[in-house]
Amino acid sequence: MQTRQRDGHWRSRWGFVLAAAGSAIGLGNIWRFPYLTGENGGAAFVLVYLAAVVWVGLPLLLNELVLGRHGGRDVVGSLRVLAPGTAWPWVGFLCITCCFVVLSYYSVVAGWALAYAVASALGVRLDFAVFAASPGPVLASFAAFLACTVAIVQAGVAAGIERWSRRLMPLLGVLMVLVLIRSLTLPGAAAGVKYYLQPDFSKLHADVLLKATGQVLFSLGVGWGLLITYASYLDRSHPLPRASLWVAGLDTLVALVAGLMIFPAVFALGRDPAGGPSLTFQTLPDVFERMPGGGLVGPVFFLLLVVAALTSTIAMLEVPVAWLVQEKGVSRAHAAWGVGGAAFVLGIPSALSVGGARIFSEVHLAGQTGVMDILDQVFGTGLLLLISLLLSLFTGWRWSVESAAAEAGEGCPTFVRGRWGRWRVALWGFFLRWFCPGVILVLLGQWLRLVLA
Repeated sequence: MQTRQRDGHWRSRWGFVLAAAGSAIGLGNIWRFPYLTGENGGAAFVLVYLAAVVWVGLPLLLNELVLGRHGGRDVVGSLRVLAPGTAWPWVGFLCITCCFVVLSYYSVVAGWALAYAVASALGVRLDFAVFAASPGPVLASFAAFLACTVAIVQAGVAAGIERWSRRLMPLLGVLMVLVLIRSLTLPGAAAGVKYYLQPDFSKLHADVLLKATGQVLFSLGVGWGLLITYASYLDRSHPLPRASLWVAGLDTLVALVAGLMIFPAVFALGRDPAGGPSLTFQTLPDVFERMPGGGLVGPVFFLLLVVAALTSTIAMLEVPVAWLVQEKGVSRAHAAWGVGGAAFVLGIPSALSVGGARIFSEVHLAGQTGVMDILDQVFGTGLLLLISLLLSLFTGWRWSVESAAAEAGEGCPTFVRGRWGRWRVALWGFFLRWFCPGVILVLLGQWLRLVLA
């Protein structure tokens, strides 16, 4: 039996669920999901998204939880325990690279939200184009947000990540309810609810299917190594299948409520639901300014974005920090501040790529213009898809579905026992060996087409 060298552990099952759900819940739910829904036909996109959560997201999510708990170490160490003497641990390094790079530009967007929250609370109206092109304010908000992330992670698993997840996740729920109630009570909000909940199947086409499935992978946090790292701090009494349902359920609920917050307000005030990525920072401030009570709703909404982003960035930072602590013997504080500082330096070109500096704003590569969009295309999309594919193939073909199922059955014996247990294991194996890899390969093909266009 391998020695489980842990940097920490979760104090409670609910603390782990909140932290794992928080790692998945972020700007992908509250910023990315609504604008993709608006660009791709509303309710039809939502239905495809829900199907993809069940058929693609859940099998991959449970797989990563199993890999992490069985390996009992950071993402590289866990794969080394499961496949010693092979090249598979390099997939763990891909996870570390993905988290580090995405952390560098994701925190820039979170810094925008932080600046908007402060400005809204002070009654100051920010013009997004002017703000994004101002290096001083953008870098300051970026640094402030990243420092908050580092401070939480350097405190440790229980005292830092779990403690703050228990506070931030309920706060996230309260803030969402406040914005939701105000949005639904606006005159004319019913048109937005109809657009969001009444599907028009004529809107369905191949691109919608691909974008919805891609959003599931981005939103649920599979492929990052986040869930592997978090699960490595669990004991074997925790029911992983139940935890995967909780994480996927909470993540999906937040995404659905985010759409229900935004579209009624957008329609009530005659705005375009297909506003794209700028929907949050350009369209919504106009909406809040014109709605009754907008002086309160605006700051609350942007604080909501900050909280959602923070629950994700602490997980992104934890992946490389756990590797440095467990594999290299670096102290947690030094690892957290070192990685955080490096992420800030790497993120400077992204921070200046929305008008702040021409060299970073006009560079064109991989079908994208601007450093931030290029990095998101290469690391936040392409590399994420590749890692998800490799982890699915690892369990399906290199390790074994039966061994993975036995690990999942620890703490949840009904998952593998009896006739229904055998069916569940067989179905999970089909998804890991064939269905999920097939879907991801199609998505990778679509990604390559966009990159090479």
